[in-house]
Amino acid sequence: MVEFVPGALLGAALLTLLALVAVHLLGNYVRTWKELRAIPGLSPTYPILGNSLLFKPSGEDFFLQLIEFTTQFRDQPLMKLWLGTLPYVVLFHVETVELVLSSSKHLDKSSAYQFLHPWLGTGLLTSTGNKWRARRKLITPAFHFTILMEYLEVMIKQTNVLLEKLEKKVGKGPFNCFNDITLCALDIICETAMDKKVHAQSNRDSGYIQAVYKMSDLIHRRQKMPWFWIDCVYNTFGEGKEHEKVLKILHSFTDKVVAERFNEMENSEECKHSSSDSDSTSWSKKKCKAFLDVLLSATYEDGRKLSQEDIKEEVNTFIFEGHDTTATAINWTLHLLGSHPDVMKKVQEELDEVFGNTYQPPTMEDLKNLQYLQCVIKESLRLFPSVPIIGRTLLEDCYIRGFKIPKGVNALIIPYALHRDPRYFSDPEEFRPERFMPENSSKINPYSFIPFSGGPRNCIGQKFALIEEKVILSSILRRFQVEAKQSCDELHPLGELILRPRDGIWIELRHRTK
Repeated sequence: MVEFVPGALLGAALLTLLALVAVHLLGNYVRTWKELRAIPGLSPTYPILGNSLLFKPSGEDFFLQLIEFTTQFRDQPLMKLWLGTLPYVVLFHVETVELVLSSSKHLDKSSAYQFLHPWLGTGLLTSTGNKWRARRKLITPAFHFTILMEYLEVMIKQTNVLLEKLEKKVGKGPFNCFNDITLCALDIICETAMDKKVHAQSNRDSGYIQAVYKMSDLIHRRQKMPWFWIDCVYNTFGEGKEHEKVLKILHSFTDKVVAERFNEMENSEECKHSSSDSDSTSWSKKKCKAFLDVLLSATYEDGRKLSQEDIKEEVNTFIFEGHDTTATAINWTLHLLGSHPDVMKKVQEELDEVFGNTYQPPTMEDLKNLQYLQCVIKESLRLFPSVPIIGRTLLEDCYIRGFKIPKGVNALIIPYALHRDPRYFSDPEEFRPERFMPENSSKINPYSFIPFSGGPRNCIGQKFALIEEKVILSSILRRFQVEAKQSCDELHPLGELILRPRDGIWIELRHRTK
């Protein structure tokens, strides 16, 4: 008679459980494969690996490849690809994009966003379900118009630092302005988000910004390689050690800034007074509210406050998204204006109408009156959307252009291709800001232009971004003539987390003569 020991029984039970899980996962995979078989897709497609072997590793090559796929499938009703065992439907037609983004159901980000969790946690960008809904409601007051007005002072102050740096470049030949703009945006988001000056503009080689670029590259590469999705495999055979090194740089920057801000607030007599104040007026309402102040004073409906970890993940998210996307948009706009002197002349004529011959700081009313500049910014975002790819998970079965898409499939939305739909944008490669003049933009389907995503989960900071872009661009163009020193073919866009030019933006400055 065979005697079974408890350890053997436990081992057998675990093996049985693992086998059942594997059979279940395999069954789901085969079932989904069959359900999606009719949708046009890439080839060759291999079992388990899907189309992963097709994809090029570098951000530049992969982005070009992805745009080629969208061109190839432009006349098809839908396109699918398999990333390992995960199916994706690729959306770049208005009808398909609107169906997903306008839905109150399909709000979860795609599985590819899990690789941002070590860096950003599950903050507003990456969270799902009820956590996202509660957090969005909590954070929305930080972007109220009255608070944005208070942020304007910081934007002007940091833009003046940038202008002093650019002044030294006048007449010195071509230079790469990408880093100068990015450091200015980093100073702005740190001071508005945490009321903390980091003086990034005095440190040209910012370790944080370089770490952001490196982390974007690492995440983007890993997302395309299913064999590195398992952490132990990635850490042993992939770039896991470099990932950890870069992660420490990113977290040490934000942890230091948050810790210093906490200490300042704890030692503030004003803060101490507010804690014993009998009325409901909090300390944070008595001064210009930084984003961090809003997080600290915010409470959920059940009375709970955000934990320190909750606050850190939101701060990491907003520092990254609040400087990188905006800085990139400004840089692309400077290139396009420097390549189209006729458009730049119209912008400067509008600036002269609003400001005259003075260099007075802009008010909110001034910025509101810069309608043509806003059209220029929007047209730049159409051609070069800061976020080149948006991912969602479909949370229920749905039909897209007659094809049944089962629950759990990922949707990959490509704004870069969507924004070039000739049905809505004639001669889509042409830079024509007039497309967004009121008499023309009213004819555009809102889901044909989504630089800030769309629907219920659109970008919470889009007003902040547009104000910052207007402040910086108007300030530069009031003082300088900008000449682009790169052709379109020399830009080499990197379609990683953010759409950046591979070699930066090279321009030459001259003083304006009025």
